[in-house]
Amino acid sequence: MTSGSRVPRLLLPLALTAVLAAAGCGTTPDASPEAPATGPSPVAAAPPASGAATAEAVTVPKTLTFSGTTLDGKRFDAASMAGKPAILWFWAPWCATCASEAQSLSDIHDEYADRLGILGIASLGSVPEMDDFVADFQLAKMPHLNDKAGKLWKRFGIVQQSWYVMLDRTGKVAYKGYLDDLQLTEKVKELTA
Repeated sequence: MTSGSRVPRLLLPLALTAVLAAAGCGTTPDASPEAPATGPSPVAAAPPASGAATAEAVTVPKTLTFSGTTLDGKRFDAASMAGKPAILWFWAPWCATCASEAQSLSDIHDEYADRLGILGIASLGSVPEMDDFVADFQLAKMPHLNDKAGKLWKRFGIVQQSWYVMLDRTGKVAYKGYLDDLQLTEKVKELTA
């Protein structure tokens, strides 16, 4: 192989990156860097689950000390996910990768809802577009925050959609990044074992 035939192969990743950047893929709403919230720094106690008369208070790790408004206008406190593993799914309504992951997340929710918290964190689109995405892919069974300003994306250092932040039972970040469906399923099995 001559060096002339290798140049196009070497330029392909650069060209692809340029095309994705021009299309808005792989960008955050406001890409100013901020250190992600990690580690199990307890700061508060979550209320006991309803119906549990003698349930112990759960220590809320720093990673779950945020709140927001869901797409349907309700207040959501991430402290409610403390004490069990959690997936934070950062998505955009126009993202084809996000759309392809929707069914897997729905299936994971159905199988693991009692052992795993799942929270969608939507940005890079309008609320009607986000609502349509949730409706089209039948994802209303799990909460989705409207993070149009990108506050949570910055907090967790998200640089593109579709990315996952997976937290273990203590709130420690166990994984951050992209996962295909098979990798996602394996990570969920590890977290809930």
